[in-house]
Amino acid sequence: MTPTSSQARAQALRRPPTAGLCLALAAVLAASVVAGVALGPVRIPFDDVLRFLAAALTGGTVDAAEAGPYRIVWDIRLPRVLLAAVVGAGLSVVGVAIQAMVRNALADPYVLGISSGASVGATAVVTTGLFASLGIYALSTAAFIAALAAMALVYVVTGRDLTPLRLVLTGTAMAYGFSAVAMLLVFQSPRGEAARAAMFWLLGSLGGVTWTSLPIAAAVTAAGTAYLLTRAKHLNALSMGDETATTLGIDVSRTRKALFAVTAAMTGVLVAVSGAVGFVGLMLPHLVRLTVGADHRKVLGVAPLAGACFLIWVDVAARLLAAPEELPLGVITAALGVPCFVLLMRRRGYVFGGR
Repeated sequence: MTPTSSQARAQALRRPPTAGLCLALAAVLAASVVAGVALGPVRIPFDDVLRFLAAALTGGTVDAAEAGPYRIVWDIRLPRVLLAAVVGAGLSVVGVAIQAMVRNALADPYVLGISSGASVGATAVVTTGLFASLGIYALSTAAFIAALAAMALVYVVTGRDLTPLRLVLTGTAMAYGFSAVAMLLVFQSPRGEAARAAMFWLLGSLGGVTWTSLPIAAAVTAAGTAYLLTRAKHLNALSMGDETATTLGIDVSRTRKALFAVTAAMTGVLVAVSGAVGFVGLMLPHLVRLTVGADHRKVLGVAPLAGACFLIWVDVAARLLAAPEELPLGVITAALGVPCFVLLMRRRGYVFGGR
């Protein structure tokens, strides 16, 4: 047995059981949801949070004097925290799939240009009042429509042959083009406050989230994650190269087209409700692979739970660090992601994407 294979076997033996890790992360996620609801510029005791949640879920009542804190818990913070969990889980899963699909360790949910396309729609709403008749749904609707248009454009430009190189190059080129359009809209906006709001959204934000923002994002994330779990073996094969995948009996072109459609749709929905939150879909897949190995059957089970916990606490930090103002989520994820990647690159024995 070679030294490399001996090291790989030793690392595999040291890794925690996947089922136990998932149970532990599920418990951490539940605790994080409660903590995320309790913490904020106005802090609410944990026992009050649990009591308010129990009353809301069981149809109970609260005293009139507690109507204010109850509304903060149920109407403002809980949907925000749950959406943070959904977005974190979805971005982590999409990042895992895209890194395997294009065989690029630096790929993330935004490498296909979908989020940059969504940013054009969102920026147009903020700076020009597009879709104003839709009220609070205008921004997310325009962002999702623009994301779908970007997905179609990337597919058309790439052509029928969705090779990893063509996907990455086309997505990157389109992303620069879409970003230029969004920046032009911001630059030409006569209202400084509109430009500031657009920039804040471009860096990711969960401010103003309501219960109506949650169902579609949660359903798409759950359905997309379930589909990708059924394709875990295909992702394992694609990560080893197209020739190996073909040898294993996988229709590479058809599989990559299906993965492109699913990951692009998930990215479009998530960006529409949260903006472009960077580093989650890039950093979390590597950390999960470092913990459980490169088998996507394990990675796709752990990544959504880890991503959900991570983004909940990022959102908590965004609310607390500059209270009563909020920081964009992308600022905090970048501040955490950059040193994390530096440590990964300096760590001996780690290969980006797994062995």
